[in-house]
Order: sequence, then C-alpha cells, then structure tokens
Amino acid sequence: MTRHCWKCGWEWTLSGQPGRSESCPQCRSDLRVCLNCVSHDPRAAHQCRDRRAEPVFEKHLGNYCEYFEFVRRAFVPPAEEKSRESAARDQLKKLLGD
Repeated sequence: MTRHCWKCGWEWTLSGQPGRSESCPQCRSDLRVCLNCVSHDPRAAHQCRDRRAEPVFEKHLGNYCEYFEFVRRAFVPPAEEKSRESAARDQLKKLLGD
C-alpha cells in the first residue's frame, strides 16, 4: 500500500501530508484533494465519511479541508469518463459501421 497521485499513480515518498498547492510532478494534478483522502467515499453524503468536513464540490481540485489525511492504497487508474453524448455517438458509429 502506497500514497500516490489519484490520477497517474506517482508515489508520494515524503513524510507528512502534501500542502494545498502541491501537485504531482508527473501529471501536474493537485495532491491534496478529496480523491486522495482517507474519508473519500462515493456512497457517503457529499462523498465524505467525515461529517465535520465542509462539503467540497470539485473532488479533483486542491482544497483547504483540515481533516485531509493521505490514503494508503494500491493504485487503480481512474475509469475514463464518457458523457452520454459521446456514448451515443459511439453507438451510432457502431450501428452505421464507421
């Protein structure tokens, strides 16, 4: 189990927590984000298990949450998000043979 960037998997080897302005040297994504927090849970209210924390609406951007704790886990690349529009276009292309 390692502490790593939520987006590319770059491993955080420094002791302590990243600051709000720190970003991944590989992909330039913010590190102090909800997606890297122990309390992040997509099934919980506001996607956070810590009820004391203020709601954060952009989970992939750096924030000032004072309850942030960098999670230790195995890296799993994030699923590629597909909008309904692009999914419909893909189905249409498949139907028409393009």
